[in-house]
Amino acid sequence: MASPLVNHPCIVCCRATSMWCSRCQNAWYCSPDHLSQDWARHRRECVPTNQVQQPYPNMIATPPPAQTELVSVTALLFLPTEERASLTVVRCRPQGTVSQGLCPVPLVQEWFRESVPNTIILTQGLNGEPLRFPLHIWYCPASLQRGTPVNRAIFRITSGAAAKPWCGPVLVLKFNGSRRQGYADAGTNDLPALSAYFLAYN
Repeated sequence: MASPLVNHPCIVCCRATSMWCSRCQNAWYCSPDHLSQDWARHRRECVPTNQVQQPYPNMIATPPPAQTELVSVTALLFLPTEERASLTVVRCRPQGTVSQGLCPVPLVQEWFRESVPNTIILTQGLNGEPLRFPLHIWYCPASLQRGTPVNRAIFRITSGAAAKPWCGPVLVLKFNGSRRQGYADAGTNDLPALSAYFLAYN
């Protein structure tokens, strides 16, 4: 004979239920919809557990839904036709749940319409010092290969002394820490490290 089910009140509607959040096993819901409805609040307290769930026949594990809201960060944009870098807003699509620590995916297609961009992660600044917040540089490889007009904004911050000219658009996002699990707002204080990088690139 199976073990009797222990019913608890659903956090949302107080209906008796034997279903819990499969991630923390510490919050009870009568349906996956009610877990989704409560997720904005519950995710702040939802700590994963390593316990094996009891094999109750009517137990339905309800994993938390993935975060789907786009987040926005400020990035530096170097356009070939502009004299200076400008600030722009980049939307990022979260991956998985908040606790998984996966870095959001920046939606950068509007700046790179002719080809899929390449990326470089800059971890060192001036004099080779490690950057507390690494920089994520996005650029167009097709523009570099075919030698389209030189990016005037990069030409300006390097005073034209770069070993190799940069062509096409360049977008720079800033990670929120060395673990690179998200992005923070980039700004003009990131220009010296970028200038050093563009000067040294060959």
